[in-house]
Amino acid sequence: MEKELAGKVALVTGAGRGIGRAIACMLARQGAMVIVNYNGSREKALETVAEIEALGGQAEAYGCDVSNFGDCGNMVEEIVKKYAHVDILVNNAGVTRDNLILRMGEEDYDKVLDTNLKGAFNTIRHLSKYFLKQRGGKIINISSVSGVLGNAGQSNYSASKAGLIGLTKSVARELASRGICANAVAPGFIDTEMTQALPEKSREAAIASIPMGRMGSVEDIAHMVAFLAGDKSNYITGQVICVDGGMT
Repeated sequence: MEKELAGKVALVTGAGRGIGRAIACMLARQGAMVIVNYNGSREKALETVAEIEALGGQAEAYGCDVSNFGDCGNMVEEIVKKYAHVDILVNNAGVTRDNLILRMGEEDYDKVLDTNLKGAFNTIRHLSKYFLKQRGGKIINISSVSGVLGNAGQSNYSASKAGLIGLTKSVARELASRGICANAVAPGFIDTEMTQALPEKSREAAIASIPMGRMGSVEDIAHMVAFLAGDKSNYITGQVICVDGGMT
């Protein structure tokens, strides 16, 4: 099977579990060398690396809190120094601190925006100069249907994911003339550890809102990211692609 991403280097943030792990493994299957970024759990990131290596791929774990501007800069510099280039950036790192707006604390709002939105700005800001020199690169931001539709009890998360969409569209316009593509993928309800932990009634209500009548898989998201990372998407930029079973 042709490995479309052979020779490419990909940085996937928050790749220790769930959607991020599936994306990292999918890109590695396509031939990319994958930097598995993590913040909370080195153990989980190393599990992702081991899974990729078991598939015959190449990967390395790298710890960095993407919400820290300086640390992101150091991470990018070290990766470029070691591998000479980065071709694909997937901004997947994200946290939730759900609550009703009347009860939401400032700290919980800031934490979600700093990780989900500022984190993506930080990585794009530091990598863009290399993409510009290369005259090419793929930026893929993982948004959410919550950023498209809004969601009660998630004003911070929805704001961060809606902000990612605006960031994606602006960056796409700025960088398009140099052959750099920036797109967003907006997952719907995906079967992950997080959704599995929902109360049964909440899961049932979620599934009832999906025209296809089921949750998606992490592979559904990973397939779309792999497409956007490859050459078949070279004339697609500034788009928000909802992978949601018809929710939006």
